[in-house]
Amino acid sequence: MERIAVCPGSFDPVTLGHLDIITRASKLFDRVIVLVSKNIMKKGESFTPQERKEMIQCVTKDLQNVAVDISDGLLANYVKEAGAIAIVKGLRAVSDFEYEFQMALANRKLYEGAETVFLTTTAENMYLSSSVVKQIAAFGGDISHFVPPEILGVIEKRLIKER
Repeated sequence: MERIAVCPGSFDPVTLGHLDIITRASKLFDRVIVLVSKNIMKKGESFTPQERKEMIQCVTKDLQNVAVDISDGLLANYVKEAGAIAIVKGLRAVSDFEYEFQMALANRKLYEGAETVFLTTTAENMYLSSSVVKQIAAFGGDISHFVPPEILGVIEKRLIKER
């Protein structure tokens, strides 16, 4: 049986931290679906879901067992429909764990097959988030150390233009 994992997130934009978690998950599972999903708690999106999907496809093109999809529904429903055995989430800090633990319990309640696997970030990515990238770019700062080089220009063009 194929072991499928779903790696959800808003990825607005995708960072090197996200890519690290996706890459590591791709070594643990037969197939990883990176799911661009809407987080209703986050205000304003810089990139459309389709643009985020395309950026993720660009930076994961060498990971043969990684696919990218978009969903605006419940994660537990998507996991069930995809036949996945796990949800993969990256953790940066204790504050991430508290929120993600609650979400893991809720997803498990909605669908018993929705096991959540937490991967801890690497030390160099502990502070990194899409919000940090957007804030640095908004002030004209160098984001080249935070996002994959293949999509740096696309991200800079959009985020610097938003000032």
